[in-house]
Amino acid sequence: MNKKALFSGTFDPFTIGHYEIVKKALCFTDEILIAVGVNFGKNTLFSLEERVNTIKNIYSEDERINVVSYDSLTVDLAKEYEVDFILRGIRNLNDFEYEKNMADINRNLSGIETVFLFSQPQYSHISSSLVRELISYKKDISNLIPNIK
Repeated sequence: MNKKALFSGTFDPFTIGHYEIVKKALCFTDEILIAVGVNFGKNTLFSLEERVNTIKNIYSEDERINVVSYDSLTVDLAKEYEVDFILRGIRNLNDFEYEKNMADINRNLSGIETVFLFSQPQYSHISSSLVRELISYKKDISNLIPNIK
């Protein structure tokens, strides 16, 4: 049975924490659709095209990963691509509170369940907003993002 997950986010930028969540999920799902969202409430550092292309580049040799962009509700995208579940990463208690509420709403709207994966402790402090701030100060972020081929 082919199981497909949807991992969505702004991914501005895609961090080593995101990478680890995908790596963990590939242990129990056959395919992951990474969906790079347009978030009109966020002022992104990288364009949508740059974010999509970066993630495609990271997974260019892994046919289990597909990358798309979207500007709709995540559950609508999940239905469109007929995914089995939504995948979310949890770094801390604040993430859990927010993500649980979103999972409840998504389940109510669509019946699609959300699977939570906890980040490795060494990555729990890493967020895209922190990485963007470090970039703005021209700091080395090489240990915070996946190696790009």
